[in-house]
Amino acid sequence: MKRPYRMKPFKFKQFTVDQDRCAMKVGTDGVLLGAWTSLESAPESILDIGAGTGLIALMMAQRSLADTIDALEIDEDAYEQCVSNFEASDWGDRLFCYHAGLDEFVEEWEDPYELVVSNPPFYTEEVSSGNASRDNARQNQSLPFDELLEGVAKLMAPEGTFATIIPYKEEAAFLQLADSFKLYPQRITRVKGSPTSEIKRSLLQFARTKSTPLTDELTIEIGRHEYTDAYVALTKDFYLKM
Repeated sequence: MKRPYRMKPFKFKQFTVDQDRCAMKVGTDGVLLGAWTSLESAPESILDIGAGTGLIALMMAQRSLADTIDALEIDEDAYEQCVSNFEASDWGDRLFCYHAGLDEFVEEWEDPYELVVSNPPFYTEEVSSGNASRDNARQNQSLPFDELLEGVAKLMAPEGTFATIIPYKEEAAFLQLADSFKLYPQRITRVKGSPTSEIKRSLLQFARTKSTPLTDELTIEIGRHEYTDAYVALTKDFYLKM
């Protein structure tokens, strides 16, 4: 009798992420966001909305000295996995995960965060993989962009920032929506897989003050598993083989 397949933990240089109970596994988007988000303002309080495995919060803990790094996860299995990943890390005393939806968290929470990060669900098409948890984690019906931005606007401190990663095709509409919540882009990095491929993702960081955003592009690979210097520089503190 074959043993059931168990998704292997993902090992980074300073922590390990168990992901067998999480619909959304460790992926390039999460690592990009966790590595790219600016911590120049040295935030003392950070919130990760839709934490999944807890990857981005763990990356924030490795990169910062923030006293408070909170995570928010609505799916019960993912929440439990996130908690165990936090407890197994070197930063368990600074990491905490809440089992709640963004709307109920916003209603009850009073202390603003100096940095909010989110790798939100973004498949707007109604697609089904046969796995309800995975579909909810992937499709933005479970956290529409307007609900995300409204929550961020309420939870972010006056001098705080918000960082996210979305499909490039959604960028213009997302920026327009963010503007309606008085959230203005500071940094925009557009990501493509190779020099000849189309731009697929937009990394965005917002503040409450208007400025001309610093805009650039990031290419991940020159060839198969041959990474660009810029991508290596961004992720080398995390990936084992970088």
